[in-house]
Amino acid sequence: MKNTFPIVAMLFCAFSLTAQIHISIDEPSSTWTAQKALSDYIGQTVIFDDPIVVCSNANSSSLVVSPWRMFEPKSQGETGSVEYRNAVHVNSTCRMALTNVDGYHRCGEKVYNLKVKVNSTSSLSFISGEWRGNTRADLNTLPDLGDYRLLVCAMNLENYYMTLGSMGAKTEADRQKQRTKVSKALAKINADIYGLIELQQGNEAIAEIVSDLNNNLPERDYRYFTDAGSGTMQKSDYVYDANMVEPIGLPVEINAEIANRKKMICFREKATGEKFIYSINHFKSMNTGGADTRSKEATAVLDRYKSYRSHPSIQDRDMLLMGDLNTYAFTEPIAIFLNYGLLDLHRAFHADSSYSYMFGGLASYIDHAISSETLFGQITGMAAYTINSDEADAYTYDKSNDKTMFRSSDHDPVLVGLRLDSTQVYDPSPQINSADVFSGNSDQMVILNAYNSNAHSYYAIYSINGFLMERKEIDADYYEVQLPTAPGTYIVYIYYNGEVFQRRLIVR
Repeated sequence: MKNTFPIVAMLFCAFSLTAQIHISIDEPSSTWTAQKALSDYIGQTVIFDDPIVVCSNANSSSLVVSPWRMFEPKSQGETGSVEYRNAVHVNSTCRMALTNVDGYHRCGEKVYNLKVKVNSTSSLSFISGEWRGNTRADLNTLPDLGDYRLLVCAMNLENYYMTLGSMGAKTEADRQKQRTKVSKALAKINADIYGLIELQQGNEAIAEIVSDLNNNLPERDYRYFTDAGSGTMQKSDYVYDANMVEPIGLPVEINAEIANRKKMICFREKATGEKFIYSINHFKSMNTGGADTRSKEATAVLDRYKSYRSHPSIQDRDMLLMGDLNTYAFTEPIAIFLNYGLLDLHRAFHADSSYSYMFGGLASYIDHAISSETLFGQITGMAAYTINSDEADAYTYDKSNDKTMFRSSDHDPVLVGLRLDSTQVYDPSPQINSADVFSGNSDQMVILNAYNSNAHSYYAIYSINGFLMERKEIDADYYEVQLPTAPGTYIVYIYYNGEVFQRRLIVR
């Protein structure tokens, strides 16, 4: 039986120098290493039967590749958890350098039927292969966000400054290239509301962005809030289409730890009268503030939400919190939100495959989308639009003449689709799309009717990236299974009566 998880190697025949790496379901992928797979074939030609993924394109002379995408462990699970250890394993033992590659390849592209010369257990020379997926052409359409009425976007613009200098572009020619890239990206997204980060204070920078948006999308009526502040400090702010929504009052500032970068406002949808609170944030960077600093910022935002939602003109608990929080999914600042009952939309919609940022070849998301439980049922979809993180740094405005929307920032824009309906009720129980596999209590799932007294029956739980979490025999008609601890999407396999049944498991 062929599967996309584990990998083992074998020779074609005694007279061939070609080895093929085959996939076997019998060996968990968490045991695969480049050392074990390639050590017998140094100096030989090898063909990988299964796709190999580009994990880093930072070095123009070689790519970093692996059988799986490499993720920051703190975006996969609590320190020491199975999910965390799986990420550490892949990052440390499965990476290989692929040299002699022609053309430009984005991170996340896969090469099929990869034929290489094995230089060492960590170095391969490209001979041939078929590149597929995650190309620029594949991103001509937005991610599928369902049947939304309102599209909300949050994007870090990587220092959009009118003043030339160290914080942004150093020449006017570069500034205009940055402007072109950003305006194309924002117009392509065509959102109803934008939360923008790393803007120069004052009105000049945001006014330029709004002018470009209205010129590129003449059917829109984009507006912004006048800012009395000045100087060169970064700020966060809003742009909204007055045809679609109207703000209730002015944005409130949350200046804990660092000013001008955490804001909150309530928008009313004109077509329905429905409201929601939108919080845009840029927490202190990892380079200049410890985790305790960002925890204090998270607490301040949460406290402000508790009071703001009760204002006589608001009276609404629906809240969408977005922005560059400069912290990974399984860290204390995010735990502050989740422990209160807010929901991580990256994990709710994409489990451990979600990312919006690359650092050191590791994918992660520090650009968060978090919602209140009351808003969750009104969200039709959420995704990072990966036009930036997978791009090589060589395509930035100051290092190339590339005038596309790609690599318009070092962060991906994060998109959320909304169909506001205050009658929606949030259901906190795990959801499993099967009549035979269903939730028991809050930390268990139940497998029914899969026990066979005359033959062995098993279940296996895999993460969305293909790592075996658990595999055990089923020994009762009503069989309780402890759910994985990390919220996200998992694949459950049930081996029963000579057949394999596959189910999706969502843990919130």
